[in-house]
Amino acid sequence: MKIVVNTRSLITNKLDGIGWFTFQSLKRITQLHPSVEFIFLFDRPYSDEFIFGKNITPIVLFPPARHPFLYLVYYQWSVKRVLKKIKPDLFLAPDGLLVLGSKYKQFGVIHDINFLHYPKDLRFFYSKYYNWFFPKFAKQASHLATVSEFSKQDLVNNFGLNPKKIDVVYNGINEGYKVLGEAQKDEVRAKYTQGKNYFLFVGSQSPRKNLVRLIEAFNIFKLKSGSNHQLLLVGSSFWGEGEISKAIDASSFKDEIIIAGRLDQTELEQIMASAFALAFVSYFEGFGIPLIEAMQCEVPILCSNTSCMPEIAGDAALYFDPFDVNDISAKMLELFHSKYLAQELIAKGNLRKLNFSWDKTADKLWKSIELTIEQPKSY
Repeated sequence: MKIVVNTRSLITNKLDGIGWFTFQSLKRITQLHPSVEFIFLFDRPYSDEFIFGKNITPIVLFPPARHPFLYLVYYQWSVKRVLKKIKPDLFLAPDGLLVLGSKYKQFGVIHDINFLHYPKDLRFFYSKYYNWFFPKFAKQASHLATVSEFSKQDLVNNFGLNPKKIDVVYNGINEGYKVLGEAQKDEVRAKYTQGKNYFLFVGSQSPRKNLVRLIEAFNIFKLKSGSNHQLLLVGSSFWGEGEISKAIDASSFKDEIIIAGRLDQTELEQIMASAFALAFVSYFEGFGIPLIEAMQCEVPILCSNTSCMPEIAGDAALYFDPFDVNDISAKMLELFHSKYLAQELIAKGNLRKLNFSWDKTADKLWKSIELTIEQPKSY
């Protein structure tokens, strides 16, 4: 059996949500199925850490696909040529980007379709590319997976897909997330927030992450609580970061708002485990991996009540309307004033997190792949 995999998202020290899904699921799948031949397609020089076994053959294709114009060349020419040459049993795309017009079976993982609901939150050409091509990719695919029941229903409703064509495969929790002792937490706080407690947001600084409203809510929280809590924002820069800078500059508490940028994995794990609470204010997500990472670290969760987030966090979060700054600040204040509430959320998180693991992710994804190869259906 030959499976060609789009591994373009595997970049050393730059794994995002899709990157981690790709890394963790493929690592397990390739090692558990040594008789299957996997061909990994990269668009730049790759690291050996992503070659998980002897049954993997890496290929670097041109051009580096980092812009929608280059996507067209990369997928519709370079990848298509590889598929025609190798004649695989399946082309697997963990980021959902497929090849139009190929006669070979294709399996896409479409994590969410935020670009459809909030097209202006993306740069112009990315928004146009995703909205034009993803409905076509979804119909081209022999089968699809997505990361939440919410995203599945979203695909069904907006792309006119048969629900039988889509399997739900949840994300898992990376191994390094764990509870830290108080001494370790103190060290982390001393490094990043002058030894003070902090609300944490993890994610890129894209518009849909809603950081301007979080900053405004933090201002209200500080005025009403009189606390010395700080706000720590962790994640890579993105289009729209200028608005975030303006919001911080306008804040009376701008010295207590820290932008840490993108951090290495160990630092991120320690920062999560040392937080007073995770303030996850995105107004749209396909899954929201930081939610389950916070559960693993026994950190209380404040969370938006939109898209997939109630499905993922369940009863282990205190919810707010992400478009209502006063509601966000009210929930920050509620958690601040109630130690019992924090303990209750942590206890519920310890139960909720049992639903998520990368082993389960890999197992469900592989079963779906096998069925696609062995028993293809027409939807």
